Amino acid sequence: MSNVEKNSVNAIRILAAEMIQKAKSGHPGLPMGCAPIAYELWGRHMNHNAKNPKWANRDRFILSGGHGSAMLYSLLHLFGYGLTMEDIKNFRQMDSLTPGHPEFGHTIGVEATTGPLGAGMGMAVGMAMAEAHLAAQFNKPGFPVVDHYTFALGGDGCLMEGISSEAFSLAGTLGLGKLIIIYDSNRISIEGSTDLAFTEDVMKRMEAFGFQTIDVEDGNDCEAIGAAIEAAKQDTTRPSFIRVRTEIGYGCPAKQGKASAHGEPLGEENLQAAKETLQWPEKEAFKVPAEVYDNYQQMAKKGEEAEAEWNKLFSDYCAKFPEEADRWKKFHAPVDAEALLNDADFWARNDKPAASRVLSGNLINKLNTMLPNMFGGSADLAPSNKTEMKGAGEFGKGNYIGRNIHFGVRELAMSAIANGITLHGGLRTFVGTFFVFSDYLKPMIRLASIMGLPVTYVLTHDSIGVGEDGPTHEPIEQLAMLRSLPNINVFRPADDIETAAAWYTAITSKNTPTALVLTRQNLTPLSGSSKEALKGGYVVSDSSKEVPDGIIIATGSEVALAVEAQALLKNEGKDVRVVSMPCMDIFEQQSEEYKEKVLPKKVRARVAVEAGKEFGWGSYVGLDGAVVCMKGFGASAPAAQLFEKFGFTKENVAETMRKVLAQN
Repeated sequence: MSNVEKNSVNAIRILAAEMIQKAKSGHPGLPMGCAPIAYELWGRHMNHNAKNPKWANRDRFILSGGHGSAMLYSLLHLFGYGLTMEDIKNFRQMDSLTPGHPEFGHTIGVEATTGPLGAGMGMAVGMAMAEAHLAAQFNKPGFPVVDHYTFALGGDGCLMEGISSEAFSLAGTLGLGKLIIIYDSNRISIEGSTDLAFTEDVMKRMEAFGFQTIDVEDGNDCEAIGAAIEAAKQDTTRPSFIRVRTEIGYGCPAKQGKASAHGEPLGEENLQAAKETLQWPEKEAFKVPAEVYDNYQQMAKKGEEAEAEWNKLFSDYCAKFPEEADRWKKFHAPVDAEALLNDADFWARNDKPAASRVLSGNLINKLNTMLPNMFGGSADLAPSNKTEMKGAGEFGKGNYIGRNIHFGVRELAMSAIANGITLHGGLRTFVGTFFVFSDYLKPMIRLASIMGLPVTYVLTHDSIGVGEDGPTHEPIEQLAMLRSLPNINVFRPADDIETAAAWYTAITSKNTPTALVLTRQNLTPLSGSSKEALKGGYVVSDSSKEVPDGIIIATGSEVALAVEAQALLKNEGKDVRVVSMPCMDIFEQQSEEYKEKVLPKKVRARVAVEAGKEFGWGSYVGLDGAVVCMKGFGASAPAAQLFEKFGFTKENVAETMRKVLAQN
């Protein structure tokens, strides 16, 4: 290795250590140990263009060990992605472009928000699946317009987390040959040696998953690292797993190979010692030799040339296959929201009682014919979730053109994979499972919300209406959990029109995920339901009075119950309004004027009805109102018996309103 190359590797180490030292916070261990991997991969084996970070056919890189963000920021700075030295100096500071963990959409060149260990591995699998599917959709002989790799770098923590095993098991089954995982094997975790809790043979595990496994003994040997990456690329039938044996905190004598290098600044004295050990030529902090910048600029030009070649290929492709070019545009364009809003078939009423999971399934298959880039599936529950796209084929090894994904019983990985598919671009994805298992999805739903990814979650069997399966399968607190997340629209529709509104919102969303919480039990079509459901809450059955005596607010299967209770009360001379609240999140975004029109403040007699925990309803019913909700877990019995047992009857709702009216 030449002196310039050695200094180019060490530039990553020193910049990372310096920004962490200045911030007095961060993780220098990974950047110092993995700098040769980063240099070799980004400089010699990845197709990427700093001048166009969104180039469609770029190779993707995910830093699954997101705590090592200082390494990624060093790369982005050195390759010319627009991160200035001032940005580097502002590491972990307010409003900087260099936050503590990489954040998608915040820093140019960051492909995914990572932090929770292993999440990046799952998202990498999703990106590789998207690449395989789009390649099958569009490539023609001599025109590989979709042809790129997905790289993910992570360490022992990423492999300890169960999400990586779920995701890798599926990746191996699918034979994703363009997925290359690089394992930073430094044998150190926060508490000390990995021998404390992690002694399995990782290579045998990965081999069992169906990966090609490659070992690099010396993490400072760029030539060996490069040979391993090229060997990984040669195996087109299996994903590859490269173990690189590194030393955490390499170059700092007092920290190298020790747990203390992981998550704290080196200290000024140790930083200077590292510079001496690494023979770093600059004494001034945040100073990089000109020849190092020149070296990175030369490597960056290869990416510009690679994109120029692809642009020529794609131009010729469009000329030869104009229909495919038009289809490409459709895949990469937003949904025509106005056309869908006015599509009579999409909004057609269903005149018979039906479960909203069934109504959702019908809508999925309407959208399936409209949107050729829908790509999704279920965690082994498609027959129950009604998520199968009829006639769309099954995505699998040897048939990547299929659009129905079989995730297997892997809810956590499924939700990470959905993030990766969406991050890749060109596809609209949805995933499905039982609502109670949203507990497994939640960490990755949270990342989708943070990243602003319009993933759709089809969550069926929404309440104690699950019935005989009992408390383990009957969601109680999950609505409150999802509603507590910022930037997600949680829909619990009451009938066909509201289910259409939920899907319309999901499929036209640009920056917000959507959860569709759907019933197993049949729902009666409501005469008063309408596209007003798109506003999140609306009057579904009004009082005859200008100012109603009271208001019943309900969601999902309980809206029809509220209307029945309204009729009972009307016979007694008590004239109340029924408000359907399919999506609190969207209702809260409406104007104050609209919210006052639906829920006038002067009407303090309010009852909320929902077969879940009451948490979150206080802001709507106030101190003078009441709730008909679940106080504990459910039970195993037929659904009708459970609703009666737990008070979800028209008589109990009416009685609750009587008591509230008497107190107001």
